[in-house]
Amino acid sequence: MRSDSDLQIAGDILEVPHLLQPPREHPATVAEFAGLARTVAADRAQWEHLVRYDATTRWYHRLRTGPGYEVWLLSWLPGQGTGRHDHGPSSGVLTVLEGMLTEHTHRGARALAAGAQRVFAPGYTHEVVNDTLHPAVSLHIYFPGLTEMPMHPSATCSAARAEPVHQEAGAVGG
Repeated sequence: MRSDSDLQIAGDILEVPHLLQPPREHPATVAEFAGLARTVAADRAQWEHLVRYDATTRWYHRLRTGPGYEVWLLSWLPGQGTGRHDHGPSSGVLTVLEGMLTEHTHRGARALAAGAQRVFAPGYTHEVVNDTLHPAVSLHIYFPGLTEMPMHPSATCSAARAEPVHQEAGAVGG
């Protein structure tokens, strides 16, 4: 139980500025990158007017850069996908902003609904596809910035029904 005398003994931390961490200008941890993705996703005015759709390929736009990271906005028409790939030395965060995407890995398929958020480590291999009848939009943060995206021969993707994911952090990318 806390009393006024406890506060007098411990002191008010706000009165001891040298103990406070200065706020970071840019994210540096996985949690901070996931938080940046949630912040950008929530600010529709920042990205919604930029979205374009391309009937021949996935559309993408670099939304922002910072020291050692990039933020990308992607759109996906029905049937568009990445092919099986990894992200080289980059880690990242994928957040579905609109629609639904399906991720295929060696473990099977997982549906990612709007609001789903996944994180991935370097070397994580997967394929992301819009296998619905509606367009989708996603946000991708890569750290360090994406310098390579090695493609892999298509393994047998699971034909199992994808399980929907709504709000989750896990191991993925796009």
